[in-house]
Amino acid sequence: MPKPLLPTAGVPFLAHQLARARSFGVRRIVFATSYRASMFGEAFGDGSAFGLSLTYMTEETPLGTGGAIRNAAQALTCGPDAPVLVLNGDILSGHDIGDQVRRHVEREAAVTLHLTEVDDPTRFGCVPTDDSGRVTAFLEKTPNPVTNRINAGCYVFTRSVIDAIPADEVVSVERETFPGLIESGALVLGYADRSYWLDVGTPAAFVQGSRDLVLGRLASSALPGPTGELLTLPGARVSPEAKVSGGSVVGARAVVESGANVCGTVLGDDSVVCSGATVTDSVVGAGARIASGVVVRDSVIGDGAEVGSGNELLAGTRLWPGIVLPPDAIRFSAGA
Repeated sequence: MPKPLLPTAGVPFLAHQLARARSFGVRRIVFATSYRASMFGEAFGDGSAFGLSLTYMTEETPLGTGGAIRNAAQALTCGPDAPVLVLNGDILSGHDIGDQVRRHVEREAAVTLHLTEVDDPTRFGCVPTDDSGRVTAFLEKTPNPVTNRINAGCYVFTRSVIDAIPADEVVSVERETFPGLIESGALVLGYADRSYWLDVGTPAAFVQGSRDLVLGRLASSALPGPTGELLTLPGARVSPEAKVSGGSVVGARAVVESGANVCGTVLGDDSVVCSGATVTDSVVGAGARIASGVVVRDSVIGDGAEVGSGNELLAGTRLWPGIVLPPDAIRFSAGA
């Protein structure tokens, strides 16, 4: 499944981005798709359910971040001087999109980048700015970052700048477009803030994002229920003697039996957590079964997998879909 479609707090991840964009006045969105492109149309249709008009542009071969934006721009209807909002499909952000667009227009920037601060900037594009907010360099994943301020994956382009990206070519905005604009003297502006931000590029971050949405740490009108310690989807059954907390999601028709303890976890549709099992900060795939007394922490259990009684899975364990783990097979696993 494409990462932007993973069920996050009860709905496909992109549903939260669509809802947030709409809250800032966006009414038309072009999806730049490639891998399993048809699944996006199946999930979102024409966008009317979200109060949006959706158009789909597919890359026959991957074109990189810049090439994808250029390819999608064929479906734009605005003029050359209009601002175009571009969102990475794996980011949760609470920043003020409307203010970012206003700042871009007021400063007549070529591109305005949302910037945020992180503890470890080596994993991201490092973006230093001067006192006026002008971006002075774009250092993609450098081992010696000069600032902890990084590219947060939300851009406002002036339409003509997108049109200048070579068509049908592999282009990276991070390594080519942004540095090229800076070198040419064009105004690349940084919009920095410290609001909620999360790159959901790892299983642990995916779990955190879903948990934060359910707990209400980041508001989303796409959440299919009230915020709180747990979100139960239609047909889910949670025993009154079970404990489910920490922003967990209990998928459609999933079962949590008496005495089970589930915390900060995403339980897929039709999954089962049996009596006395403990599942924490993990993903349990659709149709998977966790037997009585099992301990699962910081792990991913694939769709349809079965974990027999007496097993203890910790610290980054991954079980492929459909695997049957017999009783007492693993007492402890680190990154298996």
